[in-house]
Amino acid sequence: MSSVLTKENILLNAEVESKENAIRLTGNLLVENGYVEPQYIEKMLEREQLTSTYMGNFVAIPHGTEDAKKAVKESGIAIIQVPGGVEFGPGNEVKLLIGIAGKGDEHLEILSQIAIVCSEEENVLGIVNAGSKEEILAYFEGVN
Repeated sequence: MSSVLTKENILLNAEVESKENAIRLTGNLLVENGYVEPQYIEKMLEREQLTSTYMGNFVAIPHGTEDAKKAVKESGIAIIQVPGGVEFGPGNEVKLLIGIAGKGDEHLEILSQIAIVCSEEENVLGIVNAGSKEEILAYFEGVN
């Protein structure tokens, strides 16, 4: 089984102009690294329609709907820095996108680890301002 989070899953200094593009970019990273089938991205967009994945503290956690599980090959996380921010609804600025694909119920464990890291605004800002993928990985050591 490959790691849930590797350097290849991290994108530094991305610029996105819309929530939809942010979600597509996040999904594409999961597709490119072999975690999900391309149709997972549509399920991520569908999920966002149902309920926003904005979590506060400049963080959004785009993920697929419940029926998207069949498009998941293995559990993985994509992390994208958006230092310039992207609007996820009125007043909800996102600077850190964390895409999640979970096999079975594995996403719950992954989510709880991420929630712990991202509950501290200083961690989030540290990740957003990190100059390297290694720096970002260090914040999420407990995830793999």
